[in-house]
Amino acid sequence: METETQKYQIDVGNLMAYDPYHSFSSLPQDREQLVKECLQKGTELVQAIADVLFNLPSTEDRDGPIVQLPPPTTRLPREKHLPKPKPPTKWELFAKQKGIKNHKKDKIVFDEQTGTWKRRHGYDRVDDDKDVPIIEAKMTDEPGEDPFAKRQVEKKERVEKQEKNRLQNLKKAAKVGALPSHIQLAATALPITGTQSAPKKVSKDELENVAGMAATATASGGKFDKKLPGEKSAKHPGKYRKFLPVAEGSGMGSQEQQQTQKVLNKLFAKHSHEILDVDKAVTMFNVKKEKKKKDWQGKGKSSSMSDKLKPKKKSNFKAPNKGSSKKGASKKGSSKKVKTK
Repeated sequence: METETQKYQIDVGNLMAYDPYHSFSSLPQDREQLVKECLQKGTELVQAIADVLFNLPSTEDRDGPIVQLPPPTTRLPREKHLPKPKPPTKWELFAKQKGIKNHKKDKIVFDEQTGTWKRRHGYDRVDDDKDVPIIEAKMTDEPGEDPFAKRQVEKKERVEKQEKNRLQNLKKAAKVGALPSHIQLAATALPITGTQSAPKKVSKDELENVAGMAATATASGGKFDKKLPGEKSAKHPGKYRKFLPVAEGSGMGSQEQQQTQKVLNKLFAKHSHEILDVDKAVTMFNVKKEKKKKDWQGKGKSSSMSDKLKPKKKSNFKAPNKGSSKKGASKKGSSKKVKTK
């Protein structure tokens, strides 16, 4: 939308604005000046878009005014290339040459054998081989040939032919580069690439990991599966959750009942203090108390040891005379004699 009085081209549908007449008067000297001018011009363009938006009719809402944007006028470029068309299959080419047109068929068809309406394809379909009790003989049938077995063989051949045609169509699409995205990821694992390169050899460890994953992919984790002669037990690189046994009984079987009973007792407790395990709390308190006591004793021992290791200072105490020391010794001896008596 552009007018004579407006110098910007504004596309409200895409919330875009463009100034076709903008040009730098002189080249910026450094990057900071260029960023500054770009931010200034961008602010002007955003303000122009806001002016147009507030002039559009709006409806009031609890979160604020709501504006219905007009359809966009600028065609933006596509992010990714257009998908390539798939090459036609052999049947599509044949139908085009013969002028055959596909008509949409009904999913439900009347089955004359059972007298009911059944699906055209899939489970319990019309003309199912299981619902045919009698097959009429033909002049071309060989004597002694089982018509039911012959019908099964023909069906198997049709399925194999259909699968072969499907892989050929995928191979053609892979050469053109028009494979679907979900098949493109698995193209290396399908026989549709047409490459003659030898497949990558798998190491022994990778084979063991794959075999272990396959062996433990059961409800019992491969515990009750039959093993081949010489087969080793599967490796468990990760941890597995342990579940309680389903059947009740003594020992492990009663743990589930005990756990549920414990949860119910907590939920239906009348008072909040009943949820607290008093014995456990007292034990924890005593353990912490003993730990603190040991820590204090350890600190005292360490201080006494450090005192012993310190160098002794010389004291200024004078020793008494020899006579006085003897008298003191005799007194001590007499006192000992008195005590012995």
